[in-house]
Amino acid sequence: MAEIIQSKKALAVNPLKVSQPIGASLVFLGLNRSLPLMHGSQGCTAFGKVFFVRHFREPIPLQTTAMDQVSSIMGADENVVEALRTLSEKSKPDIIGLVTTGLSETQGTDILRTVKEFRAAHPEYDGVAVVPVNTPDFLGCLESGYALAVEALIQTLVPASACVGKRPKQVNVLASGMLTPGDIEAIKDWVEAFGLRPVVVPDIGDSLDGHLVEAEFSSLTIGGTPRAEIEAMGESLATLVIGPSLSKAADILKERTGVPDFRFAGLMGLDDCDAFTQTLSEISGRPVPEKIERHRAQLQDAMVDSHFMLGFARIALAADPDLLGMQVRFLSGMGADIVAAVSPHRHDSLASLSVDQVIVGDLEDMEKAARAGGAQLVMANSHAADTASRLGLPLLRAGFPQYDTVGGYARTWVGYRGTRQALFDIANLMLGQHHELEPYRSIYWTDDRDGVGQRHVVTSTAAGLVH
Repeated sequence: MAEIIQSKKALAVNPLKVSQPIGASLVFLGLNRSLPLMHGSQGCTAFGKVFFVRHFREPIPLQTTAMDQVSSIMGADENVVEALRTLSEKSKPDIIGLVTTGLSETQGTDILRTVKEFRAAHPEYDGVAVVPVNTPDFLGCLESGYALAVEALIQTLVPASACVGKRPKQVNVLASGMLTPGDIEAIKDWVEAFGLRPVVVPDIGDSLDGHLVEAEFSSLTIGGTPRAEIEAMGESLATLVIGPSLSKAADILKERTGVPDFRFAGLMGLDDCDAFTQTLSEISGRPVPEKIERHRAQLQDAMVDSHFMLGFARIALAADPDLLGMQVRFLSGMGADIVAAVSPHRHDSLASLSVDQVIVGDLEDMEKAARAGGAQLVMANSHAADTASRLGLPLLRAGFPQYDTVGGYARTWVGYRGTRQALFDIANLMLGQHHELEPYRSIYWTDDRDGVGQRHVVTSTAAGLVH
C-alpha cells in the first residue's frame, strides 16, 4: 500500500497536469462525425487546440461559445444555444460534446438546463446528439475529465435495454485516456484475433492515428466510433474496461444494459497481458492463437535480455493516475526501484500501488524526490524535458502532451509487443548512462611519436637510483 502525500504548496511549480476540458474533448475527438464545443472564452479553446495540434500534428476540430467579459457577468446561456444552433446548421454533426471550462464553471452555468432550452427552441435539430459534461479545469486532470465525458456519453446515448448477447461476436471496450492511438489499434487487433468484433469507446486509434484522407478540410472528426455503435452497446456479449478511472462509467453501462464487464488496471507487462488474453479466450470460447503465443514468448525473451539493466534501476515517474499505476506495476515487476511517483490528481487506485509513497503534486515535487532518491531515468510527458535536463538524466516520454518529438502519439505501449519495445527502450537508456572506467596508466608509462608505449627501466646502483 502506498502512502498518498498531498502537496501543500500554495501554487504549482512547473505544472504536470493537463486540464479536464482537454481530456473530455479528447473523448469526442474519438467519435465519428463529432465536434467538441468548449463553453468558455476563445482563449480556453485556443489553448487546448494548441496542445492537441502539437501532440497529434493533425488539424483538430474544436469550437467555442466565445464568452466575453459581458457574458461572463450577465450570463452566457444565449452563447450556448446560438453555438449549438450554428454548428447543427452548418456542420451537421452526429454528436456535439458540450464541455465546460473553468470560466463557465466559476460563473455557475447550468448546461443541462441550457441544452433543454436549445431543444425547446430548435426542435429541427433533434437528430443531433448533444452530450453535456461538467469539467472544471481547476479540478482533476486529463484522465478525470476524460472519464467524466465517457460517463456522460453513456448516460446520453446508450438506452436502457435487456439485449445482452444479441450480437454474439461484439464486445465493448471502454478505453482509458492513458491509451494512445497505437495502443487502441493494438487492442483492436488483439480482440479480433479471437474472432470478436470490438466497439471501442472512444476510438482515437481510428480518428487520430495520423492518416491522410482525400478531403482537404472537414469541420468534423473523420473516423472514430459511430453514434449507432454506441447506441448498440447494450447488445454486446461483454465489456472490457481498461483503466481504473473508467470504473464509474462501467458501472453506469452495466446498470443500463446488464452487459457483464471485465476490468483491467492496465495492459502492460506479462501479468496484465496474460489476464487480458485469458479473458478474451474465455469470452470467445477459442484457444489462444499461435501468433499471440509467439508474441508472449518474444516478451519473455526480452525480459531475460533486459533484466540486468532494469533490475534495481532507480526510476522517477510523473503521470496521470491510470498511466502511473500501469507504469509502476510494469517496472516493479521487472525489479526496478521507483524512487519518485507523482500524479497531478488523487485517485483511489493510487493507494494500492507497490511503492512507498505517491505524491499528488507537480514536476517540482518529482524533481526533488528524484534527486533525493538518486534517480537514473525519468518517465513523463514533454513538460518534464527541462526537469530531466537539470537532473542530468535521460527522459522517456510517455503520456500527454508530447510536443518535442515526432510520433509519440502513435507509440504502442500495451500488449506483449508494446511491452517488449518499452523494455528495449528503457534498457538502452540505462546502458547509455554506463561509462567504462578509464584504463590505468602507470606514472612510468609514456607514449612516443608512433604511439608505442615505452617503459622507464629503473636500476639500482651504489650511488642511488638511475633511470
